[in-house]
Amino acid sequence: MLKIKKYAAIDIGSNAMRLLLMNIIEEEGKETLFSKSSLVRVPIRLGQDAFTVGEISEENKLRMLEAMQAFKLLMRVNRVERFMACATSAMREAFNGQEIVDLIEKQTGIKIAIIDGKKEASIIASSDLKQFIKAERNLIYVDVGGGSTEFTLFSQGKQLTSKSFKNGTVRLINNMVPDSVWNEIEKWLKDQVKELDDVVMVGSGGNINKIFKMSRKPQDKPLGYLYLTTQFNKLKSMSYDMRISTLGLNPDRADVIIPALRIYVNAMKWSGAKHIIVPKIGLSDGIVKAIYNENIPLEYQSLDNI
Repeated sequence: MLKIKKYAAIDIGSNAMRLLLMNIIEEEGKETLFSKSSLVRVPIRLGQDAFTVGEISEENKLRMLEAMQAFKLLMRVNRVERFMACATSAMREAFNGQEIVDLIEKQTGIKIAIIDGKKEASIIASSDLKQFIKAERNLIYVDVGGGSTEFTLFSQGKQLTSKSFKNGTVRLINNMVPDSVWNEIEKWLKDQVKELDDVVMVGSGGNINKIFKMSRKPQDKPLGYLYLTTQFNKLKSMSYDMRISTLGLNPDRADVIIPALRIYVNAMKWSGAKHIIVPKIGLSDGIVKAIYNENIPLEYQSLDNI
């Protein structure tokens, strides 16, 4: 007998807020299927506030509240059974982050968990990343966000280590990443892979997904280091307006895609990875999988109780 559940995840990032609605299809004797129903993205650049002045502005606080009210209505009309909201580096660093979390819970009933980089990496790892973690493969998972980049190293089918660095796209466009951070990333990556051969990279984040989509490659084919470097140089040579008008990039994507590529290209160079796999995974997917599998301690909610 077929049974369909609907779960949701809210990802409050440094560059945008996202609501993912996921159908979970259970059938006796078969593996559970996770099928995306819809994804709503609202480009509220919280990192611009948090990383430059240290607090979320009144305007963006109101936009956040309105977005969460809209997300709640969308979840209700879609009959979502379980959901969870997580916030990452921008809300971690804004000194009024907890105040906004409390306000949103009071106004909407939605609880927001402000998670650290290590928890973020573990949630994402609970998604479809496991299909790439094979015993014969050395793999570095890289998730580039607006405020931070998470690296997780897998070898012989097991997670060895993970680390979060304060190097993200919104920080970079505001010239807030010193050379010391780049040097730290380079040293860490080289130290982790010095005894490993044939390292493969897996990348996630809106920017690498956009680059992959522009490549028109089949989903199961990786991108090469040379291709990524070529795209990086091509985009750098174009003006912001050209990236929007010629390539069709969204205005809030056209500026951050270059610093994102800078992180991926350098990560590949320093780790020796010749290819990067770009699966359609991210924090939102990981939240849904973690709620369903109950393999990470997360406090999910039900709309019946708010």
